[in-house]
Amino acid sequence: MSRSLVLRWLSSFVPVPVTVQWQERARSCLGALIGIAFTGGSMYLLFGPGANIPLLVAPMGASAVLLFAVPASPLAQPWSIIGGNLVSATIGVTCANVIADPTLAAALAVALAICGMFALRCVHPPSGAVALTAVLGGPAIHALGYRFVLEPIAVQSAALLAAAIAYHAATGHRYPHSVRAARGAPGSAADASSRAGFTRADLEAVLRRRSEMLDIDPDDLESLLRETQLQAFSRSFNELTCENIMSRHVVSVSAATRAVAAWALLKRNKVKALPVIDADHTLVGIVDACRPRR
Repeated sequence: MSRSLVLRWLSSFVPVPVTVQWQERARSCLGALIGIAFTGGSMYLLFGPGANIPLLVAPMGASAVLLFAVPASPLAQPWSIIGGNLVSATIGVTCANVIADPTLAAALAVALAICGMFALRCVHPPSGAVALTAVLGGPAIHALGYRFVLEPIAVQSAALLAAAIAYHAATGHRYPHSVRAARGAPGSAADASSRAGFTRADLEAVLRRRSEMLDIDPDDLESLLRETQLQAFSRSFNELTCENIMSRHVVSVSAATRAVAAWALLKRNKVKALPVIDADHTLVGIVDACRPRR
């Protein structure tokens, strides 16, 4: 393996620049604080301090990262957290009950949880930890049996989700996430760009060819691409100047150049006209394929 390939491989470990503004980062942190506190407080009020169930399970911390830091992700939507956590908890408890070896039970629980989440369209990464907790959570978790699915998983998932919905509404964010597509009025630049650009069928064909799950909703991806297309369309047709499109290597002739030589230059360079310049490189005329003129 060459040095350049090694360096390129190592560079893939460098994190990409974070474009999230500081206000949004602070909003996400505060939301997670409120969400986890609300979830733990709800469990305390419902079951009391002497309950034999955990007031908080570790996977809820990972769910909070998704719900408050990346709420637009398909992995952070309500059905993802509720469906993903419940199906994973059910599978985890089942594996813990029927498989004696904890390592094998844990591996199978996570694998089957992923399979179930794909089938039910509720992929939620923290749910893998829910399945693992059901297997490796210790005697207190094992004693709950299938109660683990409802208490604490269902209750904590619902509480965290309720906190996320309320917090995003209070801070002016849309959650559950919905897409506002970039559309233009008939005859506008946006409408022209939409008709001239890609279609939803084009996008779906490309996504099928990639054959992998992307952490972005197809509607979000289409909306972003449409807005980018509109921005490029606006720049190209409303802000374009001659400097952007002019040729910087102009083929020219002098007034003393013979017509046959000028004609040869026209054909060789496949241009329609040649500027005629004087010794000071000042334009004095133009010669095209039809006739000379001043």
